[in-house]
Amino acid sequence: MARGTGIAKRSPEYIAQKIDEGKAVIAVTNNGTWVGFCYIETWEGEYVANSGLIVAPEFRKSGVAKAIKQRIFQLSREKYPEAKIFGLTTGLAVMKINSDLGYEPVTYSELTQDEKFWAGCKSCVNYDILMSKERKNCLCTAMLYDPKDHYEPAETQEHFEKKSKVYERLLKIKQSKFLQRFKKVDRSINRKMKVLFNLFHL
Repeated sequence: MARGTGIAKRSPEYIAQKIDEGKAVIAVTNNGTWVGFCYIETWEGEYVANSGLIVAPEFRKSGVAKAIKQRIFQLSREKYPEAKIFGLTTGLAVMKINSDLGYEPVTYSELTQDEKFWAGCKSCVNYDILMSKERKNCLCTAMLYDPKDHYEPAETQEHFEKKSKVYERLLKIKQSKFLQRFKKVDRSINRKMKVLFNLFHL
């Protein structure tokens, strides 16, 4: 809600299961105050996603998110050394963190096609946009780390720093175009519904 973008929802039971399985990172202070969280998803035995990254508001912009991402990435590599690690994000800050870890922007076709993964997007406010694009595109940017074919973090970081303003502009343009098209479709549907309603009552 703070970002004005969508986020996939998970039940408390699902999150608890990830913790019990050792597939989560929980950040706390020395006195036990909760700071942040992230967990691991696996798809088709070939793909891994680091999901649910969240940091308590009072600890944001302090480097905690980056530390959690680094630790969950390390945990993913330890548990699934051959898996491709991917993520979807609308946040430029997360894109930079991913680039620092060696992720690269990719098309949606390079992500898992597991129906369970895409079903997780149903609770996102942008789900209708995703489906209207036949799951080939949405407001999120797809990023992937392939252990068999990837650049070193320093290379992707340098590339991101050079292109960060371009990424930012493209992200804004992408969001603007998608929302404009979606609003046009929505208005068109509303107009048709009104015509049908009027015809029905003639």
